[in-house]
Amino acid sequence: MEGTDRVRSGKPAFRLRLAALVSLGSLVGALIALGFAIIAGDAWRLPIVLLADAAAVVGLWYALSRRGLASLTGALVALGAVAVLFVVTLTADYYGLPFFLALALSVVSAASGRFALAPGARVEGGTAPAHVQDKPRHPVLIMNMKSGGGKAERFHLVDECNARGIQPVVLQPGDDLLQLAATAIAEGADLIGMAGGDGSQALVATVAAQHDIPYVCVPAGTRNHFALDLGLDRENVVGALDAFSYGVERRVDLARVNGRIFVNNASMGLYAKIVQSDAYRDAKAKTAADMLPDMLGPDALPFDLRFIGPDGQERPTAHLLMVSNDPYELDHVGSQGVRQRMDLGTLGVVAARIAGPREAVQFVALEAAGRVRSFSGWLEWDTPEFRVDSSEPIEIGIDGEAMLLDPPLVFESVPGALRARIPQHAPGLGPTKAPVELSASTVRALVLTAIGRPTPAV
Repeated sequence: MEGTDRVRSGKPAFRLRLAALVSLGSLVGALIALGFAIIAGDAWRLPIVLLADAAAVVGLWYALSRRGLASLTGALVALGAVAVLFVVTLTADYYGLPFFLALALSVVSAASGRFALAPGARVEGGTAPAHVQDKPRHPVLIMNMKSGGGKAERFHLVDECNARGIQPVVLQPGDDLLQLAATAIAEGADLIGMAGGDGSQALVATVAAQHDIPYVCVPAGTRNHFALDLGLDRENVVGALDAFSYGVERRVDLARVNGRIFVNNASMGLYAKIVQSDAYRDAKAKTAADMLPDMLGPDALPFDLRFIGPDGQERPTAHLLMVSNDPYELDHVGSQGVRQRMDLGTLGVVAARIAGPREAVQFVALEAAGRVRSFSGWLEWDTPEFRVDSSEPIEIGIDGEAMLLDPPLVFESVPGALRARIPQHAPGLGPTKAPVELSASTVRALVLTAIGRPTPAV
């Protein structure tokens, strides 16, 4: 499939269809109320009111549908706009009820729209069911004490494990993590976890999947993308241990390249070069922005990466090539974005080719603006298998770890391979809540949801 329009599978559940109807109805009601307010208002106040009301509506959508700084900024913008509207209506010759009715309906529209379009598709026949599990007899947590700047030490994970009846196994210099996990299972572990970065998570998950043993991810790494997409609170490191007691379990996919399992993605080309930078771990997006100009300059050699594109035609090269365990929504080359699902049984493939200086400028500008998917040479598609050929060993970043592998690289999805278990209090089991902003694509998705049709990711 060429382009970036991916469709969520499955028919939306009734509650999602109802939420979409409420969101659309509230949005229409807000526009009608705004129209009455404009008709009743004084002409000179009209531009001020229109701008303030638009800022309030958009700010409310961002405040309710985003997290962190974006949510705070949206809330501040909305509060400032409401203050302007309040002052204007106090000095007007009419009551400002229609404006505030429009704002109230906007809040309802944003909240119900976010619920209706929440990634992960709580759909009929969609996401695999989750089940509450009893406490295991012999739980084991392997931990890398140095990962994430020493998170395991800072949060006293060894003591926390001992207090909870979890056997702690500390990774020592020179230890083979695969062998450590295999030994723990051979000695009776019926639930195994890893406290560390995504690369370590992949290794222990490999052994857990081989033995069909439930697996717990403890976000003690630097970025913890796997934990994020599993639905964990990445700031609550100790809280992740609650999965060892009475956790909620479901099956999620893994992926592999030449027999090696990965939980997030494997990248070649520009991104593989970026991953090898010493500055990458601490400043991913900035490192990407700093390195891209040199790698895209007139003296840069094309990457020898040959593959079959979504149209069935062979592609001789790509500047960026990423294969992920289920598809991502990407905004930056140097960040992994968001996975809407982790149980689709497919690989997400992203490829970008930059033809000439003009496209290089366009690519860098869109990357810096967080809109890299709008680049004209960008391709995305889904496939259960993917192959990359080259005449030389291929630099590749697998779950953020730099490697050099001999071609051909054969990628495969391993559907439902991992029995992932998270705490019952975790934010969600899968899909991270992606931003849902007020736009034409959002309205289109709401309409499709309301009439019971599969919806594109927004």
